[in-house]
Amino acid sequence: MNLTEKAAYLKGLAEGLALESETKEGKLINALIDMVAALAEKVEDLDFDVEELNDYCEELDEDLHDVEEVLLDECDDECDGDCDECEFADECDFCEGPYEVECPGCGETVCFDEDVDPTDLACPACGKKLLEEVEE
Repeated sequence: MNLTEKAAYLKGLAEGLALESETKEGKLINALIDMVAALAEKVEDLDFDVEELNDYCEELDEDLHDVEEVLLDECDDECDGDCDECEFADECDFCEGPYEVECPGCGETVCFDEDVDPTDLACPACGKKLLEEVEE
């Protein structure tokens, strides 16, 4: 039984008592029953609104996830390096792309493409050759 049904049940019980609506007690009971009915209706309206808002929040959460993927250039975990169809192939951590190496001299991170021969690569900060310190 929902709240409006319970309010209607209370109204029926009060009518069954055959209270005089002109007495102080009758006026009080009728006013209370009317208030209970109005509150029950309002609560049911609010429950419906909350349910709609929850659905809307779930849709927003899904949309926000899509926006975060684009803004943060996140690739799917299932990518595994095969990025022919990946929309983030240029910045994907799983895909072939720019290489990074830490300079053994100064600790600076040096980035380079696969077109560059790492044996000829020198640190732009300290000038030390990086040689075989290359990691993908």
